[in-house]
Amino acid sequence: MPYQERNVTAIIAAGGRGARMNAGQPKQFLPLAGKPILARTLMVFAQCACVDEIVIAAPEDWIPFIERNILAFYGLGKASATPGGDTRQRSVYKGLQAARGDLILIHDAARPLITHDDIAASLEAAVRDGACAPGVPLMDTVKVRGADGMARPAPPRETLWRIQTPQAFAAAVIREAHENAARDAFEATDDAALVERMGRPVQIIPGREANVKITTEDDLLWCEYRLRRGSGVL
Repeated sequence: MPYQERNVTAIIAAGGRGARMNAGQPKQFLPLAGKPILARTLMVFAQCACVDEIVIAAPEDWIPFIERNILAFYGLGKASATPGGDTRQRSVYKGLQAARGDLILIHDAARPLITHDDIAASLEAAVRDGACAPGVPLMDTVKVRGADGMARPAPPRETLWRIQTPQAFAAAVIREAHENAARDAFEATDDAALVERMGRPVQIIPGREANVKITTEDDLLWCEYRLRRGSGVL
């Protein structure tokens, strides 16, 4: 069954506190070209016809702000907010508990330059393979640094990819992966790793360099430039 005929839930991981930004508030609420980063991310998913519902896993004390200043203000009726956990993984797990779709998209709130084509590509791969993650190949030379500070043999660069979101999964697959991780107190840096841990394959599909995760002030400025250039306002 094609993804257009499936029920799709997008889980937006928005539970981070953004300590590395030193901005005094979680980075997903910082303004980006006149709108909160989270609002820009949500608007892409809300305008995507194949996404049936959006679950935002966010800090509990920020949920009233999200409901009033983002969901209501921007008319994002597909979306609802649920309290996240104290790590990204636990926030996603809480989002899964509120999700009703049989296909699950998991996306970082701080990747606002997502496109409908990115969403479609991930969903197509999830239907075909059960689990997928977009990524881009590394361009820089990578070294493995030992505890003594000396270089160690590294894998061939062409086999190394920087993984992005939205990652997409059959709901049964990602639920089982998160339940197993919760049971074993296992933490990973992304959801695909939890599926890999079960011995299930995860298809890596081509992503886009522009689909950056805002982590630093430089990332924020770069995204601002991209958005203003696209609108013709610089």
